[in-house]
Amino acid sequence: MIKHVSVAELPVAENFIIQKNRIENNAGQASKRVCVVTGTHGDELEGQYVCARLAKILNDGKQKLSGIVDIYPAVNPLGIDSITRGFPMFDLDMNRIFPGSPSGSLAEVAAYDIIRDIEGADMCIDIHSSNIFLREIPQVRISEQNESALLPYALMLNVDLVWIHTSATVLESTLAHSLNMRGVKTLVVEMGVGMRITENFCMQLVYGILNLLRELGMWKGAGGQTREPLVSKDHGVGFLNSDAGGIFIPSASHGSHVSAGDYIGMVVDPLTGAVVEETIAPCDGLLFTLREYPVVFGGSLLARIMEDSKNG
Repeated sequence: MIKHVSVAELPVAENFIIQKNRIENNAGQASKRVCVVTGTHGDELEGQYVCARLAKILNDGKQKLSGIVDIYPAVNPLGIDSITRGFPMFDLDMNRIFPGSPSGSLAEVAAYDIIRDIEGADMCIDIHSSNIFLREIPQVRISEQNESALLPYALMLNVDLVWIHTSATVLESTLAHSLNMRGVKTLVVEMGVGMRITENFCMQLVYGILNLLRELGMWKGAGGQTREPLVSKDHGVGFLNSDAGGIFIPSASHGSHVSAGDYIGMVVDPLTGAVVEETIAPCDGLLFTLREYPVVFGGSLLARIMEDSKNG
């Protein structure tokens, strides 16, 4: 069932509409409700495919569902339509204005309506892609303050990595923080690269969501074998930044395990053809971020490595 979450008039006789697809079966007062949200940034398209495949699987097997799954494929529809990361016209990041306001700008009212619509759910999966510059392996990001509540569910999502951030890095104006503060357990998933769809990453998460629904007692269908992710609790992160400008040519495989001293790639000067920098792994660990967009400047992020556990 398609429902409107937020509606507003736009110029030229058009309407701003945020929609959700509610898929439910055997839903009663005690039924669980899980929300799948994506499209907060208009250049993040991986979640679009996840929503499409998840909706088809749940609709085709609705008799196996018990409860409610709300799918929000585009909570920033103007950004997606215009291929703009932020909220067009207002030049802002929509994931920096939650929980919004019922009397603010169009973006603030939309954020308020989204929060109000999701409130009361048992769980929310907030799906993001990386930007156009970096490729990320499927991962869940949670803050230390929510670790005990969220980690058991993150382990069910079939991702490769669970990255636990310090509380100081959590922005209070994000959708995930606003929902967690309201009692809706919210997991932030990040994967792939901006403006692209990585089908194998998307399907990996689809099976993870089905597995989560199965663990919650909401789904009796198949979900595939679930992988055990690396959890970052006892790990540091090694950052590789460019010291020179040029074109970055990676040689290491994204998602692979590397050792300290391994060759990750090189930066070349397109004018002279000279290799101006060789990028070497500073530690042993999982290469979970790798630069996708080749043009770099001094300070550009090239890669991130999740260090092997300090406890061995």
